[in-house]
Amino acid sequence: MNHATVTTVLTAPQQEVFRYLADIERLPEWATEFARELRRDGADYKVVNGLGEFFFRIEADPATGVIDMFAGPDREQMAVFPTRAVALPDGRTAYSFTMFQAPDMPDELFESQHASLVREFANIERRLNR
Repeated sequence: MNHATVTTVLTAPQQEVFRYLADIERLPEWATEFARELRRDGADYKVVNGLGEFFFRIEADPATGVIDMFAGPDREQMAVFPTRAVALPDGRTAYSFTMFQAPDMPDELFESQHASLVREFANIERRLNR
């Protein structure tokens, strides 16, 4: 199974980075390819993109900086995308996002999604670098 981690160092403090990225309502601001649309479906959220419509949720812990993101075709089949905002000694923040290739996902699709994530990290950098 392929996996990839994208990391950036941001000039914003960890608490600001955490609050921004853990806020599901902010997702379309930075994940412009993954979350072309974010909408409520009862108590759930769904993202819409070029591959279809997916359930989406975030589980975040401000004490550790962990922001686990989950997406899938239904509530029972959600893949985890672990991310973390880590405070650095100089006041900056390292933010990492890991993605895993699903067993039935073609390599080309995984590589395309990784390239999309890299482009979306540029959005994060524009919003959180001072």
